[in-house]
Amino acid sequence: MQVNIYEAKTRLSELVDQAHNGETIVIAKNGTPLAQLVPLDKAAKPKIIFGLMKGEIEIADDFDAPLPDDLLALFEGRDPAEPAAK
Repeated sequence: MQVNIYEAKTRLSELVDQAHNGETIVIAKNGTPLAQLVPLDKAAKPKIIFGLMKGEIEIADDFDAPLPDDLLALFEGRDPAEPAAK
């Protein structure tokens, strides 16, 4: 089904219901198709499965330990040879 923008504005709720029921609505301006109103595909959204990677990822004990001064300097855009400002 193709409708012009004015008609789409006045019948939006009805058109959304039709799209929800599987119909594709083409919205046109001066007879030129510009957009489509289509139903959302519920199957397209992947289901989240928690724990899927259990046992696959290992985090080191010192993961949140402070960085060495030379590496921290690089992250901060400083010359590693210069002492850090305190």
